Amino acid sequence: MTNKLDEDSLKALKIAFSYMPKAIDVNSFEYGERCDTVLSHIETVREILLQNDVDPDEVFDDIHEDIAPNSSY
Repeated sequence: MTNKLDEDSLKALKIAFSYMPKAIDVNSFEYGERCDTVLSHIETVREILLQNDVDPDEVFDDIHEDIAPNSSY
């Protein structure tokens, strides 16, 4: 059984995640030997968001509503 984060902690995690690089943008040229570590950190945060019923792919638009592209559906 996994514990759910309280609302303030979840919001803080979502804010932090919205500033993390996308996994597709992480490469050894920019991150060097830390590339695998950065990818691991991104995956860890994604997993915690999913455990808290948050779609990681929707976090940026949720946190940055003012600059999120408008939905077309």
